Amino acid sequence: MSVIKFKPKQASKKLLSALSDRSKDIIQSRYGLGESNERMTLEAIGQLYGITRERVRQIENHSIAVIRKSKQYSDEKVIFDELEQLIQSLGGIIVEQDLLDHISKDSSIQNQINFILVIGHPFKKIKEDDDFKHRWYLNEGISERVHGSLKKVYENLKDEDLVPETEMIKAFMDHVKDMADKFKDEEMIRRWLSISKKIGKNPLGEWGKTSSPNISTKGMRDYAFLVIRKHGSPIHFKEVAKIIGEVFKKKAHIATCHNELIKDPRFVLVGRGLYALSEWGYMSGVVKDVIKKILTKHGPLTKEDIIEKVMKERYVKENTIAVNLQNPKYFKKDKEGKYTVAK
Repeated sequence: MSVIKFKPKQASKKLLSALSDRSKDIIQSRYGLGESNERMTLEAIGQLYGITRERVRQIENHSIAVIRKSKQYSDEKVIFDELEQLIQSLGGIIVEQDLLDHISKDSSIQNQINFILVIGHPFKKIKEDDDFKHRWYLNEGISERVHGSLKKVYENLKDEDLVPETEMIKAFMDHVKDMADKFKDEEMIRRWLSISKKIGKNPLGEWGKTSSPNISTKGMRDYAFLVIRKHGSPIHFKEVAKIIGEVFKKKAHIATCHNELIKDPRFVLVGRGLYALSEWGYMSGVVKDVIKKILTKHGPLTKEDIIEKVMKERYVKENTIAVNLQNPKYFKKDKEGKYTVAK
């Protein structure tokens, strides 16, 4: 079911009828309203008509002014009112592509809607910048409030933060708590959050800075990190590869996954094929390396104490630890039955 009642192509055709043939052709080319959905640049249109790109810009601006003063524009007031109500219901400010996708996935229809938004007086567009995406809004006050709140949310994020969506929505709501209740819908908050180019959401639904590999995942290692972190405990690399395929829709060959995990210091092999995150406090290295680190930190220890501490770091059999302790190249046993690192 369509979210709008009017027919965009019919509406834009009526609005264009206020123009001369050349002006109409130029506007159609500029906004992709003709047989082709391609939006031509000022320079390309200039070359087509043998005029400068600046002259094309003048014709475009003049044509928009002509339409706005025309009877056709007045006659189509109902379509502008409908679009205004729609944008208001979506939060009063919305990413351009999100708005167009909400109305239709058809690129031809999207071009017609974009043209109508450009023509309509209630609608204001802010072009993409370093902080935010292309967006349309109705009210200056709401626009400034949303932009300010997004900047504050970003400033409160640490580089590697991963925030559950419920917490991110709550954090944003805290900055707009004195706004009208109609602007406190969770879906609306999600749309506002999507305006930011510096805040984003990963495929697992966690929010953070888009500069972080935890959000802008770029390869197997980043996918694996998120999978293991979400799992919350050591997990076999075969299972990691399987989940990457299911969640991220990426082909993850088991052997490749294992090799990538070995190379990255964010992961620690803690058992036969079992990986944990180094940020969880696990020691790196094979069993003998873990024993050496434990003895260096705590001094001489009994076999039982060593086994207990190693078992917190590795998923291995007690006998494996005992066998490593018997290697005189690395460890020696004193008269009290305690082990130290061999020199």
